[in-house]
Amino acid sequence: MIIVKNLAKSLGGKVILENFSYQFPKKTKISLIGANGVGKTTLLNMLCKLDEPDSGELIIPRECVVGYLPQSPNEFPKKTILQECMSGAVALCSLQEALDASLENMTQNYSEKTFDAYEKAEKAFADSGGYALESDAKGILVGLGFETAQFSESPHILSGGWRMRLELAKLLINNPNFLILDEPTNHLDLPSLLWLEQYLSDFQGTLLFVSHDRDFLNNISETTLHMSNGVIRVYNGNFDSFLQQKAQRTEQMHREKVSLRKQQDHMQAFVDRFRAKATKAKQAQSRLKMIERLKEIEAKLDVSMETKEKRANFNIMVEKPSAKVVLTLDGAAIGYGENIINSGLSLKILREEKVAIIGANGIGKSTLLKSIVNEIPFVDGECVFGTNVKYGYYSQEQLDILDAGKNVIENVLALAPNITRQQAYAALGSLLIKEDDSKKLVKVLSGGEKSKVALAGLLAQRNNFLILDEPTNHLDMSSVEALAGALNLYNGTVLVVSHNRAFINAFATRIFQMEKRRACGKA
Repeated sequence: MIIVKNLAKSLGGKVILENFSYQFPKKTKISLIGANGVGKTTLLNMLCKLDEPDSGELIIPRECVVGYLPQSPNEFPKKTILQECMSGAVALCSLQEALDASLENMTQNYSEKTFDAYEKAEKAFADSGGYALESDAKGILVGLGFETAQFSESPHILSGGWRMRLELAKLLINNPNFLILDEPTNHLDLPSLLWLEQYLSDFQGTLLFVSHDRDFLNNISETTLHMSNGVIRVYNGNFDSFLQQKAQRTEQMHREKVSLRKQQDHMQAFVDRFRAKATKAKQAQSRLKMIERLKEIEAKLDVSMETKEKRANFNIMVEKPSAKVVLTLDGAAIGYGENIINSGLSLKILREEKVAIIGANGIGKSTLLKSIVNEIPFVDGECVFGTNVKYGYYSQEQLDILDAGKNVIENVLALAPNITRQQAYAALGSLLIKEDDSKKLVKVLSGGEKSKVALAGLLAQRNNFLILDEPTNHLDMSSVEALAGALNLYNGTVLVVSHNRAFINAFATRIFQMEKRRACGKA
């Protein structure tokens, strides 16, 4: 499998990776974890040759077929779902293009030479299984839950979760033996997530994945790579095992440091006592040299010790409370024109309730939120906000509203124009974005850092009703836990769509389960 030797990378003066060497073992499931912005996606991009290291060597054996699942779907997919799936078979598609080109050349300029070229291209395509590509793609799509009638539809009509499932289908059609997945659980509903867990558990190749879903990490990972301050350390076992080993390692190093300090103090006492005596001067000098060596060992120990990572500290304020009834839905139908996605939706939300919407992908959860905030008109029914309700909306496309050409602080002030510059700095600081980093252009930030900028702009508005669509996507685990804690303490009202099981359980007071053509609320 892939071997890296002394891989190093810096971005904007920040060390992302420093002399990382590792041989990825065969048939092992490896998680890559670390805080937002440490460079996890950058490392994955280097392994996929989408980015170049500053130095070091990357060895990918010829028999290694890499499949990469990015954080977001292809922006420019093929015309149909089936064609987009088939495009994942890169080698076969290349042979198909060569076959088509040779056929066209033979048709326009027929000769024995062009005919031989066509026969050669056709044989290469057939021997590689090219004529079975379409049927194989259909089988994979059906296995992932797609219906036959969808094969000729445009990928653009799919929800975020189904687009990512299509990206996964593109990977599988290429038969990789080294899977690289960047946040594969983003946008997936619970049935899809469970399916993915089962598939990855059965996968016979090497798996390297980034995730901030604790349950997913514990269920899949066999080896954990922890990335922090440019250094990657290897731990055997899943996430919970990593936490235990890390705590033990830190405690051991603390004991070693205390022992080194005692030795230094003991030797220094000898030096202070006998330095002036001629008979002891040589021994005192020897101990001074030993003290210097112990200090060097202690300094190396300080570098090796993994300091406790800071946690985000969300503080969501309310400017003015709303009336007791915040939102009333009565017989609502959602969709696009005559295409009704769901109907018969009725829901009443009271002040300070924290309501989580759950349900399968494509059932209309995001569409419902977009209709509530008037981005998409309701097809039927009634939606009424209570008195003094001031809502803030975080969509799955929230990162798209950021201006990539402007810096962080400018984006926050654009999202919350009524706050001062100092308040904007404070909002960013609560999300661990330092004042110096607020001068960075948004386009150089990681997905998690962009999410924090968008959240900072939203939370600084002091709304009394938060409408959130998958707010934890791209956030590291510490930030997810901090956001859940802040929502739990928030004096306002929350309506959230999320597939993160631990996140919902941490603060939701009520679950609204959407089902096809109808929805039911339960306490």
